[in-house]
Amino acid sequence: MSEIQLLDCTLRDGGYINDWEFGHNNIISIIDRLEQAKVDIIEIGFLDDRRPFDINRTIMPDTASVGKLLGWQSHSAMIVGMIDYGTCRIENLQPASESVLDGIRVIFKKHLMHEAMEFCAQVKALGYKVFSQLVSITSYNDDELMEIIGLVNKVKPYAVSMVDTYGLLHPDDMLHYYEILDENVDSEVQIGFHAHNNFQLAYANDIAFLNKPAKHNIVVDATLYGMGKSAGNSQIELVSMYLNDRFGKEYRINYLLEAIEETIMDLYDKSPWGYKMFFYLCSKNRCHPNYVSTFLKKENLSVSDLDKVLDRIEPEPKKLLYDQEIADSLYGEFEQEIDDAEEYAKLSVELKGRNILIIGPGKNVELQQQTISDYISANNPLIISINYIPKAFKVDYVFVTNKKRNQQMTDSLREPKNSDIGIIATTNITAGRIPYKYHLKLSELLEKDSLYSDNSFIMLIKVLRKCGVKNVSCAGLDGYSNKEDNYANPKMEYSFIKSQADYLNKMIRAELFEKYSDMRFDFITYSKYMESEDCHDAAF
Repeated sequence: MSEIQLLDCTLRDGGYINDWEFGHNNIISIIDRLEQAKVDIIEIGFLDDRRPFDINRTIMPDTASVGKLLGWQSHSAMIVGMIDYGTCRIENLQPASESVLDGIRVIFKKHLMHEAMEFCAQVKALGYKVFSQLVSITSYNDDELMEIIGLVNKVKPYAVSMVDTYGLLHPDDMLHYYEILDENVDSEVQIGFHAHNNFQLAYANDIAFLNKPAKHNIVVDATLYGMGKSAGNSQIELVSMYLNDRFGKEYRINYLLEAIEETIMDLYDKSPWGYKMFFYLCSKNRCHPNYVSTFLKKENLSVSDLDKVLDRIEPEPKKLLYDQEIADSLYGEFEQEIDDAEEYAKLSVELKGRNILIIGPGKNVELQQQTISDYISANNPLIISINYIPKAFKVDYVFVTNKKRNQQMTDSLREPKNSDIGIIATTNITAGRIPYKYHLKLSELLEKDSLYSDNSFIMLIKVLRKCGVKNVSCAGLDGYSNKEDNYANPKMEYSFIKSQADYLNKMIRAELFEKYSDMRFDFITYSKYMESEDCHDAAF
């Protein structure tokens, strides 16, 4: 049976969560707990000569700094650091005989394999156990994997590891790479695996890795509570439990739990990691996270559209090597596909010559219901509600700009009495069972110079103006109070509203009566937007 070593990389991979600022007491405590748990290898952080030494952080400019951080006492576990190839010069590494470190792990991308393996040889010559870490193992085809294996067999590092950088692997895929390595890597070199949890498969992949009959000794990576970059890593408390149960290991898991309770949970509470939609989209589309970050900032994209745009990125390796020009080009193509000129033309015809009544979700819809009814009877307006459907009034359209509000209307829109309501939605909203009559570009409706650029009332005013509407009546657009509930339905209240009530009232008043001064607004129910500047704090 192959020898199995368990490696903890909390202080290194976990550092992406807190910029490696664990605090010196916590660093020492974590290492002590890991050694008490009898973890075989402890990775204590990055060696990166771009960063100054800070005794509270596990990212250091050189090997000498490791001694300052840890002291010079001996350790029961193997102590290793990591270098992202190109970020720490060989001159910053002492001979291993003068260092606290026993080994150094070198991570590198496929296109740097030749230079990086030469660097690994230099590190090995200094006396360190060298781990060659194959970043984004999924970017290698079989021929490229054989190419890196040739370099590994020449250098003979302590270990070569598969790194599932973007959490793309399923167990059968991982085993394919593993089998090629196991069959062709020199028998003296151990084989490692480093999992990420984007697909919730880190632990499952570890189990498959551990159970595969193999010729080589192996190293499996994990972190306390899965703390780590993106969706996090495999949890060492789970992996050690499995190793104890199935492989007769004797890791003392209670000490891992102590470390989690004493230190890790405080970090998790401040900046939680783990499975998230963001990381799922990255992994589903097998792309660099920066693509998702870039497109999430684009106003027009619903999550469905985002998924479609990500799918258009050229296949690996380009998907995994972020390119701003590619991102800009793809979004430009998507924008060109959204042509709402025809939508506005049709809506303009429908609105022409009609009295327009906007109904907002304020409390005065109920408090002044008779006033609204009288107005409707006298004027027969076309009625547009904003992000909700009022119970007391039949509306012609509902203007939808907010995903949460859209979800809240699901039941109402399915009621037979509302079956003929038309939906005017912005492009960040995806149609469900009920199709949208009009779909309008969100980006062109935002007030980019405003703190709250996506106020739905102002956005609707902009739509009406583009359709040639000059006169608008308003009900239930009460403005905002810093004391009372602001909506007829309290569930619609946002947490920030009361603290920003004064600003919102001033902003919307200025938009209506300055920016849209060519339009006439008739508020038939009470509204703070109609108050003078010096009385905007009055109660409803």
